[in-house]
Amino acid sequence: MSTSRNRKWRLTMRSASRWLPTVARTSGVVLLTILIVFVVFRATAPFLISSGLVRSGIEKALSDWTGYRAQIEGDPTLEFWPTPRVTLNQVTIREPTKNGKVLGHVDSLSADFSLLTALRGRAHFHEFHFLRPTLYIRRDETGLIDWTNEGLLSKAIERVETSANQDMPMRREQDADIGTLTIEDGSVEMADERTGNIYKMNSINADIAWPRLSRPMTAVILARLNGQDVKIDFNSTQPLLLFAGKSVDAKTSFSSPLINWTYTGVTSISDFSTLAGNLDLSVPNVPTFLAWSGQHLPAANTLQNVSLNADIVAIQNGLRFNNLNFKVNDSAASGVMDLSYTTAGKPKISGTLAFDQMNLNPFLAAFSMRLAADTAIDALLNGNPLQRLDMDLRMSSNKAWLGPFQFDNIGASLLVAGGKAKFDIGDSGFEGGDLTAHLEVTQGDFDGGGKLQISIRNADFGGLFTRLKLVGPLPMTTGSLDLALSTSKPIWAANLGDVAGKMSFTAQAGSFRQFNISAFRALAADKAFFRMSDIADTAFDFDSLNVDASFAKGSAEVHSAKITGRNETVTLNGVVPFRSNGLALSGAIEASNPADSSDLPMLPFFIGGTWPDPVISPVTTLLQKPDQPQP
Repeated sequence: MSTSRNRKWRLTMRSASRWLPTVARTSGVVLLTILIVFVVFRATAPFLISSGLVRSGIEKALSDWTGYRAQIEGDPTLEFWPTPRVTLNQVTIREPTKNGKVLGHVDSLSADFSLLTALRGRAHFHEFHFLRPTLYIRRDETGLIDWTNEGLLSKAIERVETSANQDMPMRREQDADIGTLTIEDGSVEMADERTGNIYKMNSINADIAWPRLSRPMTAVILARLNGQDVKIDFNSTQPLLLFAGKSVDAKTSFSSPLINWTYTGVTSISDFSTLAGNLDLSVPNVPTFLAWSGQHLPAANTLQNVSLNADIVAIQNGLRFNNLNFKVNDSAASGVMDLSYTTAGKPKISGTLAFDQMNLNPFLAAFSMRLAADTAIDALLNGNPLQRLDMDLRMSSNKAWLGPFQFDNIGASLLVAGGKAKFDIGDSGFEGGDLTAHLEVTQGDFDGGGKLQISIRNADFGGLFTRLKLVGPLPMTTGSLDLALSTSKPIWAANLGDVAGKMSFTAQAGSFRQFNISAFRALAADKAFFRMSDIADTAFDFDSLNVDASFAKGSAEVHSAKITGRNETVTLNGVVPFRSNGLALSGAIEASNPADSSDLPMLPFFIGGTWPDPVISPVTTLLQKPDQPQP
C-alpha cells in the first residue's frame, strides 16, 4: 500500500513539472508589466495632471458640498508618492455674494485624489485633512443649526426635513461624497439665538468618518472647552436626520477631568423632550465643575461628587429618569425623578428617592438661597440656580445624619415653589425615639425669614450628651422635646440674636450627673460662694423633669425648670445668654413632700458665671452675713 501511494505522488509531480514553468513565466510577465505601467504612470503623472485642474476641482467640491463659495489664496502643492495628494493654503468659505459672511477658514487643506479621474479631466477627493480650521455656525430659535444656502448638505437636510418618509432613499445627485476628515488644531464658534450666548471650542483635533451623506458617521473629537481638555465620541447611523433636527439613534460620550457622561438612545439637537435612552453621568468634583461651568450654588462645598445612571423617557413638558441609580458623596440612592417645566416655564425637579444612607447637610444647605454678600449683586442680576428651580422631592433612608446627629429609617421631603421652600422630616428614629421636623423659608424671594419646628419623643438624651462629649451637669434621661424657632431676617444672614421661639422638655426618671444635692446643702450652710465643680462628685436622681423656655435677642429665658426627686425638688428660672456662654439663674431646693419641709427647708440660691463651671451663691447665706457679729 505504501508503494502505491509513492507511485501516485511521483506521477502527480511529474505532471506538474510540465506546466509549472509556463505559469510562473506568464505570471512574472504580467506582474512586471503592471509594475512598469505603475512606475511610468506615477513618473509621468506630474506632467499629465494640471495643478490648476486639481485646484479648481477641490474649489468646486467644497462649493458644491457647502453651498458657499470656496476661495483659495495659496498655490496648490501636488504629491504623487505614496498616494496622489494635494495641499492648499489659506482656504476661505463664504457666502456667494459680495462681502458675504464667512462660514469658515482653513490655514491648510490636504486631500487625496484619484489619478485616473484626474487624467479624464475630473477630480475626485477623499481623506481630507484640515489644519487650523475655524468654523462659524448659528443655532436658531428652534434649536436647529443654520444650514443655509444651496449646497448638497443643506439640500439633503431640507429633503429629510420635508420628507414624510424618512426612510426613502436619497437621490444620487443629493448624496455627496465626504470620506474621512481629519481636523488638527481647529476651533468652532456657535452663536445661539435662543439664549443669546456665544459658545467657543478651540484646540480641536478630530477624526470623522462619514463616507457619504446617507451613510453612518463616527467621530472622535479632542478639544479644549473653557480651559479644560475634553473628548467627545459620537456614533450615529443617521447623522443627516440628526442635523435636520429629527430624532435618531445615536451614542455620544463626553469625557473630561470634571464631568463624564455617555448617552445611548434616541436623541435630537433641537428638542430634548424626544430623548429616550440610557444616561450614565459622573461629576468627581462638584464645586470645581460648577466653577468651570460658570454656575454658583450655595454651600456647594458640601457636595463633593455625584454620579447617576438612568433610563430617560420623554414626558409632558419634560423628561423622566426611570430606574435611577445615583450617588452623592458616599450616599447611594435609587428611584424615579422627573425634570419638567411649570406653566410659567420654570424648571422643576420632582421624584421619589430611596437612600441607603444620607447626609442631610447638603439638603439643608439648599436653603441658603442667596450667595454671599460679596456676590449678592451678581446674584440679583443673573439669578441663583436654586431661585430659578422648583423642587418636589420625597426621600427615605435607612441611615441619615445631620452634623453629629444620627437618624434611622427617615422619611423626608423637600419642596421649593412659589417663593417658598420647605424641608420636612415626617418620621424618623432618633436616639431610640421618634423625631419629626419642619424647616421653612418664607415668602419674599426667600428673603422673608424662616422657621424651624422639631418634635422629639422618648429619645435617649443621656446617651446623646455622652456621645457628643458634652460637659457639665446634664440630665441622663429619656425624654421628649418640642422646639419652635423663627426669624424675620433671611436665614443666610440671621444669627442667634435674630432668632425667637420657645422650647419645652419633659422626662421621666433619670439622673442629673455631676450634681450632689447633699454636698450642695452642706456647702450652702457655711459658704457664700462655691463652684459647680465642688459638688460634681455624684449624681442627683430624679423622678421627673420639666423645662419651659423661650428664645429672643440672643438669649434663652428659662420660665420654669423643675427637677423632682424622691426627697427633694430643684426649681430654676432666669436667663442664659448664648453669646457669652453664661448663666444667670435663680433657683431653690425644697422638699418634694411638704410634710418633710422641716427636715429639708427651702434653700434659695443664684447661679451665675460661665458654663460648665458657674458659681453658686446661696441666698440664705448672703442674707445672714450682715447680721453676724464683726470679729
